[in-house]
Amino acid sequence: MIEKPLPFGVLLRRWRQNRRMTQEDLALAANSSTRHLSYLETGRAQPSRDMVLRLAEHLQVPLRDQNNMLLAAGFAPAFVERSLAELDAAKLAIDKILQAHKPYPAFALDRRWNVVLSNSALPQLYEGCAAELLRKPINAVRLVLHPLGMGPRIVNFVEWRVHTITVLRQQLEVRPDPVLQALLTEVMSYPAPSGGVAPIDPEGPQRYATPLQIATRLGTVSLLNTTTIFGTPTDVTLSELALEMLFPADAATIEIVKRMVDEEPSQQSGDPALQKAG
Repeated sequence: MIEKPLPFGVLLRRWRQNRRMTQEDLALAANSSTRHLSYLETGRAQPSRDMVLRLAEHLQVPLRDQNNMLLAAGFAPAFVERSLAELDAAKLAIDKILQAHKPYPAFALDRRWNVVLSNSALPQLYEGCAAELLRKPINAVRLVLHPLGMGPRIVNFVEWRVHTITVLRQQLEVRPDPVLQALLTEVMSYPAPSGGVAPIDPEGPQRYATPLQIATRLGTVSLLNTTTIFGTPTDVTLSELALEMLFPADAATIEIVKRMVDEEPSQQSGDPALQKAG
């Protein structure tokens, strides 16, 4: 059964309410009138293409959804959506950033946390993960927290899961997505590994940000993550990509990573699923 597209007015009202703006707030920001905005939401008036884009801009609507709003108003989409393989310059730039981050892991993730590109650093981190979790498309959230993935080796599992759930909920507030909602529900059902919660060191990296602490056969590494997005994308795919880069949170991690790198020549089989995607 094909789902009928929603009218422009319904989409506009949903995005306005989602952003917790009154009609008066949005009308003022978009240099319009409350009456006209009311007419647009009820379908008594039709917007111009410029008005659709102006309202979407003030509502901070993602490019994919701006296209949906344009289609609902009877206009052609304004933003193209190409695969990363077609975005040669962007793919090259992303790959250079990821490779320059070695020896620490770095990934390009799509809007649903699937790994699109990786620098394949430190394959030791993924030892013991089930093969099905390492088949493409690899979901970064599932790989880290799943009981058959890295979950049993995440020292601060409960803390990291809370962090992940918070991030997923924030994403869903910005843009409802049934796939992300299902992922959130799945993550919330994962059992905490036996062994309890790791004690929080008040002088450790936790006082600044939540680190990802992973027990490996060479010792426990503690990693802080940063997220980078493209500032002015005009392509839907590019607008939804995020670069996740992990940094050492303490001196012990730096030393363990050096040992991991030293043994890499004998680890060539490593983690084939986390090789660069085309």
